[in-house]
Amino acid sequence: MKHIQSGLAGAAAGAINGLLGTGGGMILVPLLGASKGWKEEEAFPASVAIILPLCVVSLFFSAMQNPLPWQDALPYLIGAIPGGLLAGLLGRKIPVVWLHRILGVMIIWGGFRSLWS
Repeated sequence: MKHIQSGLAGAAAGAINGLLGTGGGMILVPLLGASKGWKEEEAFPASVAIILPLCVVSLFFSAMQNPLPWQDALPYLIGAIPGGLLAGLLGRKIPVVWLHRILGVMIIWGGFRSLWS
């Protein structure tokens, strides 16, 4: 039964990630916590490890349909690498409640932008 739950959680995360290009972790972290009994601090790295291959699959299918704009993306990638490293180093030092608040604000902001764009 646990394998079925895990498979369904992965399918939900994959569907959200594939359709929206993001958001699979918002599904996986709570589901990993509920199904495995993990704290968020334990579920988050597992979620990232699951989402990474999903992003590679999404990238592959995207590239099959349209050329990838590497030249446009490169400046963002160059900045994203140190940003990701910094977040990885500092993320454990920020209280979870503040991470929740930051994520909540970003989700609401992104939602408003999506509604009016």
